[in-house]
Amino acid sequence: MGKNVNISSPKSSFKMENAVNKLSIHETDEKLQDLSYWLSQPPIRRIQAVTFLIRQSLKPGEKMDRTFVRKIKMKG
Repeated sequence: MGKNVNISSPKSSFKMENAVNKLSIHETDEKLQDLSYWLSQPPIRRIQAVTFLIRQSLKPGEKMDRTFVRKIKMKG
């Protein structure tokens, strides 16, 4: 895919491979790929992701507005 690059330092060395996918904006449909990815995830993982995004938008000490939140016990 790309070329390997050796990066050495006095303490360690490791290989790094370049990984790039170039796509035309007309060749990709990210919304469909995103939907497919999230539908393939278990419900608990999707809830964790939404909670993570909400917490990032809150100020320190601020709590989420739960006016419209319903708790539903999930199976499995």
